Amino acid sequence: MTKRTSAKHKLDRRMGENIWGRPKSPVNRREYGPGQHGQRRKGKLSDFGLQLRAKQKLKGYYGDLTEKQFRRIFADAERIKGDTGENLIGLLESRLDAVVYRAKFVPTVFAARQFVNHGHVRVNGKKVNIPSYRVKEGDVVEVRDRSKQNAAVLEAVQLAERDVPDYIDADHSKMVATFTRKPGLSDVPYPVMMEPNLVIEFYAQN
Repeated sequence: MTKRTSAKHKLDRRMGENIWGRPKSPVNRREYGPGQHGQRRKGKLSDFGLQLRAKQKLKGYYGDLTEKQFRRIFADAERIKGDTGENLIGLLESRLDAVVYRAKFVPTVFAARQFVNHGHVRVNGKKVNIPSYRVKEGDVVEVRDRSKQNAAVLEAVQLAERDVPDYIDADHSKMVATFTRKPGLSDVPYPVMMEPNLVIEFYAQN
């Protein structure tokens, strides 16, 4: 098992949930946490514990973002008019690596980050290799011609476990996707419940 796969599986087990909805997640077989003490009975989480868990789950879902990256996105969400939780989800979903993942150009969000880093993606015809690049409404994201037969790309398109959400218009015959609008929480096809309201409470108190 690769280090990257191991990290994903460990995160699933730490959360006790299959946060990406993958068929091979170890949580499907054993719901206890990783490590030698993982099978101990879970105690009831405090309010702080619930808030921290909500933050770790949301942060982990987008490729295990660093605390610095996640806090910066949260600060941006607070500055935008409207509901901070909805803004937070919209900003996370408008990251280039998230759009590449949602468009089913790659099988996992971790692969999306690597795919963008390696220069396989163009935005409005220009190469962009920054996973955190913020895609705007109407932007066209495409896989460069030389990468369209990449094994990971061909595998992702065939995945039956997830669909392309309606805020992304994807054409897999051309490997092109348009980010039509910034989504809210109810628009995003999370396999598990995300609780941005608890993330807001966490940062308000810490």
